[in-house]
Amino acid sequence: MTKALTVKRIENADAKPDRQEIPDGLLVGLYLVVQPSGAKSFAVRYRYNAQPRKLTLGAFPAITLEAARDIGGKALRAAAEGRDPATEKQAAKTDAKKAEAEAVRGRRDLFENVAREFIERHAMKNTREASWRETARILGFKPDPDNAGMLLVVEPKKGKPATVLQLWNGRKVQDITKRDIIALLDTVRDRAPVMANRNLAAVRKLFNWCLARDVIQVSPCSLIEPPAPERSRDRILSDDELRLVWNATDRDASPFGPLVKLLMLTGQRLAEVGGMRWDELDLENKLWTLPAERVKNGERHEVPLSDAALEILTALPRIKTTKGFVFTTTRDAAVSGFSRAKDRLDAAVKASLTKGAKVPEHWTFHDLRRTMASGMARLGIQLPVIEKVLNHSSGSFRGIVGVYQRHSYADEKRQALDAWASFVQSTVSGKPPANVVDIRGRR
Repeated sequence: MTKALTVKRIENADAKPDRQEIPDGLLVGLYLVVQPSGAKSFAVRYRYNAQPRKLTLGAFPAITLEAARDIGGKALRAAAEGRDPATEKQAAKTDAKKAEAEAVRGRRDLFENVAREFIERHAMKNTREASWRETARILGFKPDPDNAGMLLVVEPKKGKPATVLQLWNGRKVQDITKRDIIALLDTVRDRAPVMANRNLAAVRKLFNWCLARDVIQVSPCSLIEPPAPERSRDRILSDDELRLVWNATDRDASPFGPLVKLLMLTGQRLAEVGGMRWDELDLENKLWTLPAERVKNGERHEVPLSDAALEILTALPRIKTTKGFVFTTTRDAAVSGFSRAKDRLDAAVKASLTKGAKVPEHWTFHDLRRTMASGMARLGIQLPVIEKVLNHSSGSFRGIVGVYQRHSYADEKRQALDAWASFVQSTVSGKPPANVVDIRGRR
């Protein structure tokens, strides 16, 4: 008579050169399998369609003797009913794998995961830093200061409008409809009309990328028009306003105060000045060289530094950062928080006004660039030189002219920026500029 398996008998079963199958005397058809390596497992032998079959139950002791008898008994009953438990087990495993793959695919298609992949895999590698940072901000991410190339989710704040990510978190991109896009744009447009256009541009890029990668079949942004008219700004700060803003920057410590002064003196874009690195600066030769990947038109750009700009830069503290940023608050990322800095600057300007004086109308940091261009024109500087200072590839250098016109305008740019810096300093101090020569050689 076959003895019933016991835990002690199983544990004492020694490995032999050949594979062993030790039957269980309590459940006919259940076997303890002992491999030459000493590994032990349970199996059930039965017949299906008059053919011998075997079903492996699992390894001992992960599968206990009691569990093996329970599972084995169910398998033998299934065989008695004319079913094949081995085939059913394989089908169940296949279904489980399919379900797991579907779950993984479902998580991968969640908006938060797709948006992150879009920025990290596409936007970071194919667009300027300022551009992908703005797209990330609109969608609801911010760069991780401790891990370059990674993103953090912007946490919701009381009183602050929800980001796109906060609105669509947990939803599959395939389930986001045109109506959802319109609802998002309506919400943004109520508080900031032009920003609604920026939101549309960001989500349209995302869904077009999804379309190209076969994540979606149709973009929900299709045929949606920008919700607000784009108006070309023409705001230029007056000389008095320029003086007020310059003096107000003295109330804001580094990095924002000096940064705003450099915006005034160089006329370069906010992202370009904010992302300035020490290795871009040649202080000895008074030159700032912007690499192609940091400028809008993708062309290397040289900005001569006036004495006033050089004085600001040499006075700045050298904060050690991973990328050598000139302006930083985190040591590992370029300066941010420009909207809060602008609010402080506006408050300082207002506080400096005498009683009854008119508060300046709303202005933006980009208006400083336009103010410099207009101011240079007032000084008699020619348009091509101004466009070279601003690094414009349109206007005088559009089309075939831009292809064949390779004059660097280095000397003209330096004279123009020196003349502009002298004008700013005279405006701030209230004294006439000393011995300024404009671009045409007149004193």
